[in-house]
Amino acid sequence: MDYIQPRELAKKMIEAGEEKLFMSTKDTIIRGIGAGALLTLAAFFALTIITKTGSLAFGAILFPIGFIMLNMLKFDLITGVFTLAPLPVINGNKGCTWAKVFRNWFLVFFSNFAGALLVVFLASFSVRYGFSKETAETFPAFHDLLSKVGEDRTLGFEKYGFMGWMTCFVRGIMCNWMVSMGVIGAIYATSTIGKFFCMWAPIMCFFFMIFEHAVVNMFLFPFAISMGADFTLTDFFLWNEIPTILGNFVGGFFLVGLPIYLTHYNKDDDDLDDDLDDEVSAPHSL
Repeated sequence: MDYIQPRELAKKMIEAGEEKLFMSTKDTIIRGIGAGALLTLAAFFALTIITKTGSLAFGAILFPIGFIMLNMLKFDLITGVFTLAPLPVINGNKGCTWAKVFRNWFLVFFSNFAGALLVVFLASFSVRYGFSKETAETFPAFHDLLSKVGEDRTLGFEKYGFMGWMTCFVRGIMCNWMVSMGVIGAIYATSTIGKFFCMWAPIMCFFFMIFEHAVVNMFLFPFAISMGADFTLTDFFLWNEIPTILGNFVGGFFLVGLPIYLTHYNKDDDDLDDDLDDEVSAPHSL
């Protein structure tokens, strides 16, 4: 069998969340930067495919390679820790507190942003002859594509006011509903090929349906600004990143992490298993 049953999945999700809460600041930051960089480098790759082929489908099919790489390295995205980090606190694990959860979320969010901005710098340099005004001839469509995407998903939402903001929020929910299925797919599949497919499929879905992912957007919109798009960082945060990050939390925790915990995990069963293990391992008197 190359996958685990849901009850064991729920247990491993709690264990994964607990591991993140007790991870050192150094490791949390390094893994967050690595995750942000790998995912957004894959987004740069997907954009290149889309501009060269004109096909969103091809970009969506190949984009998940970044997510697969970062998960195999046990790097952390804010979308994934939204799903896993609260579970050991809800379960009452010793030493697990909401303060540790918020610390983890804070460090991972800003580390992801640092990794994404690193790719923004390198990508912008590579397609504009070292930040000159002229775009490299191998990337002639980048300016038009990024400008349209960036403006439509910031100023386009602003045009509709609160309903535009809520549209972005809902897209964030639907995004991390899919992405978190990829996160737990890396846990419940036990073979390499199984992990690959269980991560690839939901990530492809979210990208093709143009849902909003906070970390991808950390790259996409600053990159668009660097390419001359007509919106500001304030527009990006107010009309995209803030509703997206809130939606990602709702989608990951309330639609994936919490339901699996509530329906598949029974702490009493685990306590009974521990007691049986202790009884089997205890020395018998003659």
